[in-house]
Amino acid sequence: MSIATSTLLGLYRTMLTIRLFEQRVAREFRTGEIPGFVHMYVGEEAVASGVCANLDDSDYVTSTHRGHGHCIAKGCELGPMMAEIYGREDGLCKGRGGSMHIADFTRGMLGANAIVGGGVALATGAGLASQVRGDGRVAVAFFGDGAANQGVLHESLNLAAIWKLPVLYVCENNGFAESTPAAYATSVPDVASRAAAYGIPGVVVDGADVRDVYEAARTAVERARAAEGPTLLEVKTYRFHGHFEGDPDRYRDDEDRRVTREHDALARLRGELLAAGDATEDGLGVLQAELEAAISEAVEFARASPFPDPAEIGRYVYPEALARVEVG
Repeated sequence: MSIATSTLLGLYRTMLTIRLFEQRVAREFRTGEIPGFVHMYVGEEAVASGVCANLDDSDYVTSTHRGHGHCIAKGCELGPMMAEIYGREDGLCKGRGGSMHIADFTRGMLGANAIVGGGVALATGAGLASQVRGDGRVAVAFFGDGAANQGVLHESLNLAAIWKLPVLYVCENNGFAESTPAAYATSVPDVASRAAAYGIPGVVVDGADVRDVYEAARTAVERARAAEGPTLLEVKTYRFHGHFEGDPDRYRDDEDRRVTREHDALARLRGELLAAGDATEDGLGVLQAELEAAISEAVEFARASPFPDPAEIGRYVYPEALARVEVG
């Protein structure tokens, strides 16, 4: 199954945007400007990019605590994204969500989620809604290897299989649930092998090769749109940073970290594009400068945005919102 050069260049652009965005967020976080926690997606860019390249704006995704890459791949604007990470009023969630709770319904981004496996049932519900409405939309649930052992995943897989829901379950297996090795906490080598219990396809792909991710996701999305039901896609990937920014990362030794960085899908695709003559060093350099400028603009947009008014702290909380509704 061949992939058009224009698609490969688009994948590279998305992956590079995520990489540069995350590197800038990590840098600004260390200065103390960004509140709370941030969890870097560096090293995993091929997953979000390869999957979301097969989706339309109207399709749905649910994310994890490591959600910046999913947001960017789904088309969320960098300025409002950065403002949300900064906790500012012009953020996608008015500064109320921060890094781990970014949502943008206009792009089908149903939200990042700090609860392990928290987005799985939401995507399943979105798939059910799409099926009932007959609108042809597909829902994608991104989750990590730690969430693979949560009951909600298995309940959702079972229901999605029974009802043939248009849902793609994507396990981003980076080898560690925070600091616990997947090999220790999971009973099988491949999470995708559990799909057999529900009578649905289970597919394992290499997260260091965005082509593999893109093609596997394309097959799964086409299957979902054809009302043939869900797919469990496991992407074996690697995170270059610790679990969160500031994590001492003592559960991996120097050799582990060195090997991890050899599995870089961004560097691999760059090399392939150059070798095939589909891109030049100068052209890719211009692209990087363009993206760095856009990310700098996003940072300035965030810095210029005001903090939310403390008097409005309860505005988007359900009980207060309910109280604002005139009764009788």
